[in-house]
Amino acid sequence: MQKQRSRIILVSLLSASVLTALVWMGALDTADYAASDALYQSRAATDGEVLLVGIDDRAIDELGPYGQWTREIMAQALDALNQSEDCRPAAIGIDVLYSGESEPEWDQRLADAAGRYGNVVTACLSQFGTAAVEDGDGSFYLKDFSILNFEEPYQALRSVTTQGHINAMLDKDGILRHHLLRYTTPDGREMPSMALALAQMYTDYWDLGPVTLPPVDGRNFWYMPFCGMPGDFDESISIVDLINGDIDPEYFAGKVVFIGPYTIGLQDSYVSAIDHARQMFGMEFQANAVQALLWGEYKQEAGDGLQLAVLFAALLLGMWGFWRRRVLAATALWAVLCGGWIGLCAVLYQAGWALHVLWIPVGVTVLYAGCLAVNYIQAAAERRQVTNTFKRYVAPEIVNEILKEGTEALELGGKLTTIAVLFVDVRGFTTMSEMLEPPQVVAILNRYLTLIADCILKNGGTLDKFVGDAAMAFWGAPLPQEDYIMRACQAAADMASGSQALSEELMEQFGRTVSFGIGVHVGEAVVGNIGSPQRMDYTAIGDTVNTSARLEANAPGGTIYISRAVADALEGRIRTTSLGDTIKLKGKKEGFEILTLDEIIG
Repeated sequence: MQKQRSRIILVSLLSASVLTALVWMGALDTADYAASDALYQSRAATDGEVLLVGIDDRAIDELGPYGQWTREIMAQALDALNQSEDCRPAAIGIDVLYSGESEPEWDQRLADAAGRYGNVVTACLSQFGTAAVEDGDGSFYLKDFSILNFEEPYQALRSVTTQGHINAMLDKDGILRHHLLRYTTPDGREMPSMALALAQMYTDYWDLGPVTLPPVDGRNFWYMPFCGMPGDFDESISIVDLINGDIDPEYFAGKVVFIGPYTIGLQDSYVSAIDHARQMFGMEFQANAVQALLWGEYKQEAGDGLQLAVLFAALLLGMWGFWRRRVLAATALWAVLCGGWIGLCAVLYQAGWALHVLWIPVGVTVLYAGCLAVNYIQAAAERRQVTNTFKRYVAPEIVNEILKEGTEALELGGKLTTIAVLFVDVRGFTTMSEMLEPPQVVAILNRYLTLIADCILKNGGTLDKFVGDAAMAFWGAPLPQEDYIMRACQAAADMASGSQALSEELMEQFGRTVSFGIGVHVGEAVVGNIGSPQRMDYTAIGDTVNTSARLEANAPGGTIYISRAVADALEGRIRTTSLGDTIKLKGKKEGFEILTLDEIIG
């Protein structure tokens, strides 16, 4: 038992360790990200403080291909927004990169329009990758997430505006889920995201104080709770409407306004965490980030180390609950662990913590399925083992009942049980065997033993053993039986009657005959598997067994001896003849009454 327990502990630790390691290595990342997005990300009503002005298909149709636009068009859009101090937006984000110089007149025109009220944030962009970096001792090492190229507005525009980066960094599954809050430029400046710059500009305009910053990881990324799906911030305002004066400037007063690409043709769209089916335009992503920064209701991703530890503990609990358990109990635990974890994730997300949704459900499900499969295979093997072990000496209907108990029926040990014990021996066989050839002896013995076995099993008994030309059987174990004492006596009577026909046949063939001496007693005995783990017998031991054996040893051929205990139990159902205590049994005190079983009457 201790060895089996140690093996289960070892298997549990190994299984939990392997599954935890696979999760740590990223085996579930793609599926987990998708499940987390589905559970966590949901649209919410905004306060209308963030507006989008699109460089859309209508603008391209009316103003010509975007690549041919002069900077005069963006200057006109800014003029329309900043017509006066009274109606200007709190912050304007130009989601277009103006990094190189063009015609001086147009460059200055755009700079003048952007610098009028100091409320414009222009875009800069970095290319990240792995670069060789010089160490302090003159050596070099490779550093990932290095800025390989940095682009910013031309000097005239840069000097009159605030800059913010528009980098949209996809997670490794190709989904836009995190926002890069800021980074340090190659010349040492701290560059905020355009969303952060606009949010701070908005709070300054309304005198709301500094923006509460979200928790970030080691690279300054933060997990962004989206509030709008693709199209949710769209009010169908085209840059053409702005330039033509079709929108009342008061509509933009005191708000955050984005101007940027809003058509697939300009290749500024991404698949986002809130909608894996439709792409979100870059300025929609920025708008979501601004709204999240203004609300300040951030979500922090719990550390992977802690979650891996929780996963490991949950897997150990799962192994304990699934191993060798009934399907219903194992399924209930599986449902509690999986459903409880998903529910906990939903609750903690509302409290500001984002957990890995699938780590525990998938890990527990793998263990659940694996344990069910192993349990099934082991149960089938145990059924074969039990069947093969007991079918040799137990009636088939008893074998079926034993199968319900499983391997407990095969463990060393016994229990005190009241049973009826029968011993039978072939009288005269030794003398006959001296006159016959060995093959004849074996054939005759097998016929007698077959008769004995048939009579025992037909009456639901357990055939304990053959010892030469003798046999032992008992009733009332391994499972309780109704009328087990009568079953034992009926088996004895069947043996006696069956031996008569067999004796007549032997008399004709060999001129000699044999008969049975039978003893039946009832009482308590220890029944179970007795021996060693390498070699055991399912048997009964105790005084009841010894008494039955001594009854059989004293019974003449063709006679069935029973004890007073048997006769009393079957009173009115059998006919007996009492021999009193005229026969002395070894180990029994004076007064032990022996009776012959003459007939079974009911």
